[in-house]
Amino acid sequence: MTTTSPDQRPDEATLEFLHSAFEPEWREPALGHEAVSAWESENGVVLPEPYRTLVAEIANGSSLGPPEDGGLLSLGWLPPGWPDQGARNPAAPFPLQETWAWEGEPLAEGHYERVGDVYNHGSVVLGTDDELSYWVLVVTGPQRGKVWLVSDVGAYPYPMPEALGFLEWVQRWRAGGGWWD
Repeated sequence: MTTTSPDQRPDEATLEFLHSAFEPEWREPALGHEAVSAWESENGVVLPEPYRTLVAEIANGSSLGPPEDGGLLSLGWLPPGWPDQGARNPAAPFPLQETWAWEGEPLAEGHYERVGDVYNHGSVVLGTDDELSYWVLVVTGPQRGKVWLVSDVGAYPYPMPEALGFLEWVQRWRAGGGWWD
């Protein structure tokens, strides 16, 4: 299985892995390519691969799967504890390229707006681990196709200092060693 480009359809080995990673009894029905294209048009963004193909062909979320607390959310859904930081705009540029730990940082002008942008711009929410930390898949800009952890104290490319792609994130979950091992 190879690492996939966020703009290239996944190879067969990647698709087989994703089928096995998300067991059928836990999957939400796939949306189909037409519905995914409609969501993309409505939101002004093209989802990165292999997430796009997963949602279109295999599962639009899974109650068993990464993250372990609640599973993989369906496309466009937000976890119950998602902070109200304004309207979501997946097409707006994701504002970060490196870790930003905002807890304890002096409040500069525009601080709260920038925090809101981190939560709401350029990503889809994959799920939560504890209702304080949220896994997001970046869908715009230089971090497109990468998984970040956005929390109440800051935002981090996962696992740091560089972010993994969606496929590698799922592989890490399936390996069962824990997120931070």
